[in-house]
Amino acid sequence: MVRFLYFMVEGVARIHDKLLQINDSSALFLTDKQLHFAVMGLLGMGLLLVIYPLFLLLSKRHVLTIAWIYVFTVMVMLSFAIEIGQGITDTGNMDLEDVISGLAGFMLLFIIFAILRMIFVGIRNLLFPESR
Repeated sequence: MVRFLYFMVEGVARIHDKLLQINDSSALFLTDKQLHFAVMGLLGMGLLLVIYPLFLLLSKRHVLTIAWIYVFTVMVMLSFAIEIGQGITDTGNMDLEDVISGLAGFMLLFIIFAILRMIFVGIRNLLFPESR
């Protein structure tokens, strides 16, 4: 896990350094805070322009998929936060396998839930076809 985090931090640091080089050689010369404002704003809007049409399409009949994407994202962030917290406070081992195991637990329980939901919806649609 530590190696993975260092790899990620080093990757972000390389991108940050490259952006600073581009900024320093440009006529704009933004401060560090302005650069963070611009980059994160553009990154967020870029993601929104990709995610919004996808969620709009999914919302017509697949709200559970949207909910799953949201919950999975929260679970990934929470898992990493817990592991990083364990590493910082020395209250446990910071381990990528723990993150993977936790997410696998969520996935298994979600699959069981989805199967039970499909069975329930199927039975309901057989018994009450007008409720579709």
